[in-house]
Amino acid sequence: MHAFGPAENLVYEEVPDPVPSAGTVLVDVEAAGVHLVDTMIRAGATGGSPIPVPDLPTIPGREVAGRVRAVGPDTAPSWIGKRVVVHLGMVPGGYAERAVAKVDSLYELPDHVDAAQAVAAIGTGRTTAGILQQARLTMEDVVLVTAAAGGIGSYLIQAARNVGAVAIGLAGGPEKVGVVRSLGAQYAIDYRDPDWVQVLKDALHGQDVTVLLDGVGGANGQQAFDLLGNGGRAFLFGWSGGGPIEFTHEDLMNRGLTVGWTLGARMARQLRTLEAAALEETVTGRWQALTTTFPLSEAATAHHYLESRRTTGKVVLIP
Repeated sequence: MHAFGPAENLVYEEVPDPVPSAGTVLVDVEAAGVHLVDTMIRAGATGGSPIPVPDLPTIPGREVAGRVRAVGPDTAPSWIGKRVVVHLGMVPGGYAERAVAKVDSLYELPDHVDAAQAVAAIGTGRTTAGILQQARLTMEDVVLVTAAAGGIGSYLIQAARNVGAVAIGLAGGPEKVGVVRSLGAQYAIDYRDPDWVQVLKDALHGQDVTVLLDGVGGANGQQAFDLLGNGGRAFLFGWSGGGPIEFTHEDLMNRGLTVGWTLGARMARQLRTLEAAALEETVTGRWQALTTTFPLSEAATAHHYLESRRTTGKVVLIP
């Protein structure tokens, strides 16, 4: 990327191989993750994210899986040939056939784990693990997940199902609703239906929603929040569908609600622990990431699809 702007500014071209320095390795990339924040960085603004706008030219992308090709000085040569997954942190470079990563950030990856699944786990999965750490779901819960066909949402549906809770997923359109149902949700609801709230109430037969897990906000997030029963818990992690959910102290006092913002300093202090937790769920098969893949050469198309909500689950580039 030589200039900030539209997706077409992502140019597929040859550049010299990166060279690993001390404490780093060179990875032959099998899969690279695409994040919504990548589209914001590409446009030149990170929307309040702590991720800095990079100097140009740059190669975007911060999540890769692949095999170690070479190591830098003072780095154990035993890493060479190992299959790994890594979050590059604040340093870009993932949308490429080869990327440099810090050896301290690597996780060895079993051969039975698909590279796209691993990439989803190291980024989207770690965020999900942080949300679940605070939500503390139990088999007594009735859990409503917005954007349930998305990367985080699809993990959350599986996590709710795995603890024995009632899992409810909102998604846009029949195809995505079908995907949510296939993940094990007892109720998969199309939020494009103007009567979706009543549809869900009828399905629940008077049962209260006890937990809302929302990264959408906007009108649908607000309606979902209003469905919480007395004593319910809401855990918020974004507002991709509009502004944040609005609530008052009366909501907290009169309805006995608990509302938490799951991102921020607490999660940042535990990233390594959360990454390991997400990878454990993936390696054991308890979590299966939904993925939409594109060839590396079509990174611009991947950005277009992600921004227009035409993807399901985690978006991944394959070199």
